[in-house]
Amino acid sequence: MCIRIAWPGQNSRVQISARGDYAVRAALSLAQAYPALMSAQAIAQDQEMPRKFLEAVLADLRRAGVVRAQRGAEGGYTLSHPPRDVTIGQILRAVDGPLAGVRGLRPEETQYTGAAENLPNLWVAVRAAVREVVDEVSLAELISGRMPAHVRKLTTRPDAWQPR
Repeated sequence: MCIRIAWPGQNSRVQISARGDYAVRAALSLAQAYPALMSAQAIAQDQEMPRKFLEAVLADLRRAGVVRAQRGAEGGYTLSHPPRDVTIGQILRAVDGPLAGVRGLRPEETQYTGAAENLPNLWVAVRAAVREVVDEVSLAELISGRMPAHVRKLTTRPDAWQPR
């Protein structure tokens, strides 16, 4: 996931890339099967996603050490660590890089003058808020539905499910 912070005239939103979405869904399939191996084809069918795109995502996850691959007739993919030890944030960073970006910069790298001089503080706070969710939810918690209380609480806010 890359948080795209938009400027005036653009849509301001948190955007989860297709790559990030596919990576999390693939990791959830692998977590459910853990420690067994799953082929890319089986994951693609399980999650109803194109196999070719999934294979590129799995390659990113392998390079980042999130999954490992085994070749051969009985080969496939599995998580490198137990599902309880893999966070959603790790997966998103593996395929999309840093969680937050402002015009291609990390929030702490931004600098402004005048009325906007304190804006980097807001951008850093946005990144910290995202981290409080994605770095604190493991694959095992997401599969079981037993996410940390502070994350569950966010979903119960009256406007949480409403677009703005």
